[in-house]
Amino acid sequence: MSLVNNIDFLRRLPKLNGFSGLGAYAQGATDAVPTPLVETSEFGSNPGALKMFSFVPAQLARSPALVVVLHGCGQTAASYDLGAGWSTLAEHYGFALLMPEQQSANNGNTCFNWFNPDDIARGSGEASSIRQMIGHMAVTHKIDPRRIHVTGLSAGGAMASVMLATYPDVFASGAIIAGLPFGVANDLREALQTMMQGSALSAPELGDRVRKASNHNGDWPKISVWHGSADRTVVPANADAIVRQWLDLHGLPPTAMSKAMVDGYPREVWWNADGQTLVESYTITDMAHGTPLGLAGNDQRYGVEGAFLIEAGISSSYHIASFFGLTDQVRQPHIAPTGVPRERADTISMTIPVPAAEPEPVAGRRSSRPRTPRSNRVNVSRVITRALTAAGLMK
Repeated sequence: MSLVNNIDFLRRLPKLNGFSGLGAYAQGATDAVPTPLVETSEFGSNPGALKMFSFVPAQLARSPALVVVLHGCGQTAASYDLGAGWSTLAEHYGFALLMPEQQSANNGNTCFNWFNPDDIARGSGEASSIRQMIGHMAVTHKIDPRRIHVTGLSAGGAMASVMLATYPDVFASGAIIAGLPFGVANDLREALQTMMQGSALSAPELGDRVRKASNHNGDWPKISVWHGSADRTVVPANADAIVRQWLDLHGLPPTAMSKAMVDGYPREVWWNADGQTLVESYTITDMAHGTPLGLAGNDQRYGVEGAFLIEAGISSSYHIASFFGLTDQVRQPHIAPTGVPRERADTISMTIPVPAAEPEPVAGRRSSRPRTPRSNRVNVSRVITRALTAAGLMK
């Protein structure tokens, strides 16, 4: 089916069956599944008319963290939690879990409306509903405001981009799986075009979309980007655009500072002058549209295969939780021992550039998250240590 025919088909969906979303990659409603998630009906004015589900383990860690997880089209909070294994991770590592859920009345394919201007502005629509849920969780469970994170798949990944852009003062970090950058679509036609072709916007143009979404004047959240190289639903060019958007916000160069193979897949990393990773990108070779699953670094399996939940030999949920700083141990890129045949060895390619000067702060309201004092001098030892750690050459 051609792009024009796809757009025409999607435009007629509201007249045909009440659908009003991106039907291109939804597979219908998911049957009810057993779930530890609990629904909360009263959490605010809920302008986006979303449902709130959460999971809080019996033993919360000290200064507990909160992870917001956004499902993809055709999924529910419970089905995505079962598939991606987030409540199991929350139980193991003592963090709280928030899983907003779309309603078919808002979008017939239960996609978050990441392309609708009324739903993606600070203080408006679905973005505001999710923010209200976070506020409820923070007060009820005494969440550490410095440890709030967001992740999502596909339309949920695009909505994670929305939350990071519109509420950068709320989130410490985010992870986007098979999603899209913020601000690249304002209606269904633009959304479908970007999904299929990517965005031609430059890094500064993409960064400006985020800068204009709020009056933020603090540190930007750090971000992890995941995408299958064989994704034909949301093309991999969108992952590149997300990376460009956040490199521009962080004032980082386009060339990765470290390249390594993690569980057989390439990972690129960028860090700041203090050696803190701010942007990372995983390319899951030959994987189609979905969340990659596999054994985690602790030899545990989180999640089960299903629609858009793909066995790939790498646990994205576990690696993302590690990136958020929630796990007891951080999985390091595997270095094959001497004598392993070349075709079986994981490889390392690394450069250690001199970090660029810290970018000028953006004018406007300052972040509510505490900022770490920065020295004007580059800590060369720390940068080198960080590079070696990223490459798996030291712990």
